[in-house]
Amino acid sequence: MDIIIVNVQVDVLPLVNPAALATDPLGARGQTVIAAVREPGHSTSRALADLTQGPGSTLITHGIDPLDLVVANAGISKQWPSVREVKRADIQEHVDVNVLGVVSLAKPIFASVGSSAGSLGRVLQQPPVPNASYGASKSMLNWYGVRINAEDEWLTAFILDPGWVQTDMGNRGARAWGMVEAPVQLDGSTDGMFKVLTTATKEAFGGRLVLYTGEIREW
Repeated sequence: MDIIIVNVQVDVLPLVNPAALATDPLGARGQTVIAAVREPGHSTSRALADLTQGPGSTLITHGIDPLDLVVANAGISKQWPSVREVKRADIQEHVDVNVLGVVSLAKPIFASVGSSAGSLGRVLQQPPVPNASYGASKSMLNWYGVRINAEDEWLTAFILDPGWVQTDMGNRGARAWGMVEAPVQLDGSTDGMFKVLTTATKEAFGGRLVLYTGEIREW
């Protein structure tokens, strides 16, 4: 049996819908999925109880210690200021959630959900919009993804890019920048991420930036 934790934050708009991210592993045989929710009474948390469970699979929220796979997908993107306009408190809030919340977790397969908004080397693929709090926090997360993988031989750690997904947060950002919706469909992103997570090895993905399609991207 594999034990999988999905880190869910429901008082802000999640990067990836938590119910969608939990659906694939929970529907398989013999999986234990831990939904780490901040507000159990929130509608997003309650919806987890309605997910279909495969033979021998179960969904729990507490009372288990050993973990085989951690998906640190909680994140925020609250505003999109320029570097000149960004407030120190806004940077700190994004770092607290998007970076420090991730660093507190480390298990055998550890996938942090990243974003092309944090790109440095791939400048032409970084969205050409002001993003001086969220984007900077994702760049910082990339550094930790490489470092966590390098420090422990037993740990497979990498940054998993779900794409610009049609979640509440993704679509909110798209509309702010004149688009109707984000370009990546939710099912395509979560199905792809599940395949990446269940086939990941240190040799293939360790310390790398991996798109939900399995493509390894430059930082």
